[in-house]
Amino acid sequence: MQQRTYKTAVMLAHDLVATALAVILTFAFRFEGGMLAERLQALPLILPPFLGFAGLVYWRFRLYRTKWRFASLPDLAGIVRAASVLALTLLVLDYVLVSSTMYGFYFFGKIAILLYWVLQIFLLGGPRLAFRYLKYARSRQSSARSATVPTLLLGRGGDIEVLLRAIESGSVKKLAPKGILSPRADEAGQEMRGVPVLGGFADLERVVASLADRGQAVRRLVATPSALVPEAEPDDLIARARRLGVPLARVVSLGEGMRDAELAPLEIEDLLLRPTVEIDRPRLERFLAGRRVIVTGGGGSIGAEICARAVAFGASALLVVENSEPALHGILNRPEILEASAEIGGALADIRDRERLHAVFAAFRPDFVFHAAALKQVPYLERDWTEGVKTNVFGSINVADATVAAGARALVMISTDKAIEPVSQLGATKRFAEMVAQALDAEQRDAAGTRLVAVRFGNVLGSVGSVVPVFKAQIARGGPVTVTHPDMVRYFMTVREASDLVLTAASHADGEGRALPGEPEAADQRAAVYVLKMGQPVRIRELAERMIRLAGFEPGEEIEIAVTGSRPGERLNEILFAREEPRVSLDGIDGVMAARPVFADRAVLEGWTQRLREAVERGDRDAAEAVFAAAIPHFGERPGSARAAPQGEAIANAAPGLAAVSPLQA
Repeated sequence: MQQRTYKTAVMLAHDLVATALAVILTFAFRFEGGMLAERLQALPLILPPFLGFAGLVYWRFRLYRTKWRFASLPDLAGIVRAASVLALTLLVLDYVLVSSTMYGFYFFGKIAILLYWVLQIFLLGGPRLAFRYLKYARSRQSSARSATVPTLLLGRGGDIEVLLRAIESGSVKKLAPKGILSPRADEAGQEMRGVPVLGGFADLERVVASLADRGQAVRRLVATPSALVPEAEPDDLIARARRLGVPLARVVSLGEGMRDAELAPLEIEDLLLRPTVEIDRPRLERFLAGRRVIVTGGGGSIGAEICARAVAFGASALLVVENSEPALHGILNRPEILEASAEIGGALADIRDRERLHAVFAAFRPDFVFHAAALKQVPYLERDWTEGVKTNVFGSINVADATVAAGARALVMISTDKAIEPVSQLGATKRFAEMVAQALDAEQRDAAGTRLVAVRFGNVLGSVGSVVPVFKAQIARGGPVTVTHPDMVRYFMTVREASDLVLTAASHADGEGRALPGEPEAADQRAAVYVLKMGQPVRIRELAERMIRLAGFEPGEEIEIAVTGSRPGERLNEILFAREEPRVSLDGIDGVMAARPVFADRAVLEGWTQRLREAVERGDRDAAEAVFAAAIPHFGERPGSARAAPQGEAIANAAPGLAAVSPLQA
């Protein structure tokens, strides 16, 4: 902080000296003889207040927010605006001095003021650009000396230029760009910052062979985001790279302008069959800045990403609640967590332990709670159903109650698309937890009340238990790749999309979604469940075939695909919203859908919860499933169900005014 203040003071002193020099040079160039002497004699009276005013103008136009080594056109525009304000000030001052009570003549004159304006821009902008060029020249020489990996860059011109700047500045190290391949034919034959465009993606083999003949064997391919969009055919690009045996990496930008860019291996998880959903980064920065955040299950793949994103968006304090000591140690020692400026802490606690959870939450006093702790593997929960109820239902109730007791602003509970018309223990337990949260949320109707909402995930690529790592391992062993049904389809999302959905849902629930009595417009935005727009679902067999081809094999010939049959609790397709859930149109938020709450009265839910506890204590699965069938009629209608749902049991007790239809009506 002291170093930053010192550097700012040096820059301000430079600019004030430049301002004084601009005024003196203006007089020297414009006047001579007695006219010059008269004006120089008046300078001690006029210059000090003008310099003080100039310092305020420079500060107002934020000339000290950017380091000189990163000076750019926006910074030059700020200099032009500041110099224009000062020139206009001199013009007004000139008309004051011409009055009969002062000098009686124009002290500066319009030509002199125009000359001052040009000199001021030159003296402020010139040193900045010169300093940037010197830094650029030094970093380019340094990067050239350390560049040991001959590389081809892949993507469109705009992305490539940004990447080349990152290489030149040293943000991306050790790469020696030898050429560019662009998906745009009109860019072939051009140069970008001295690196030639050698062709398109289809020319990869030819370009690599040509460079090898010249003694520049390509050792790495680097793909920018524009090389991975569906229209660029990234599947073909990956297949070509693997046939050549050249590693293919993607650019991960952690900051604006790729100043903190890094490279990561390109995996199938990075290649969705749709464009990645972009989030409103400024919205999340405004939302989380200075806030205290708790993440339950923060050591898991999704919880860990939520932790990283929360601190990246400016949270002031983060507490990771985790019942696994290795997982807690792992997340607290991730580089992005260790390097964060936020206050970071961890608590070993099980969400089933109600007293421990309340004590942890009360001591930390969070603003927002993200509940990612859960059991989620369908086959295990079908077998060990009591554990699923204890964690996903009773544990979630403990988290919700602790959040409200601690006075947090919002809780976001992570649910699943399997919660809609559930046929599995996972779906039923998650849907029941959603209903409890919605009933509790309905009681928090004042302006300061805690919002309790849920987000429903599709299959998260790369998360623990995801189908993609399983397929990769099976391909690595030579197959077969197993799918449970040839017509099975699923929605997919990336871990980054999943975590950003959680944060976006919290920002809406605590903002536009805070409905108060007598505010119909706000009430229209009060959502209970949020879902990412994941495009069309993907057929699992087609995903398996795609992964086999990307690995360089032919499905059905070199690697077999085996159909093993559906497992207990599985269904062919997933649903994002129940038929009876009223949709909400989210103002100003793209890529996210939402629905209003549909649930039973709190007293009815408490009765069902008590019956669930008794069923778990007795190990009575039929009794537990009877409770789920009463609460979630679709669960009672699933194939193989022992009983139909008594739909009239709680219809009369539905929370009034919160659903467009009866909450228990199919």
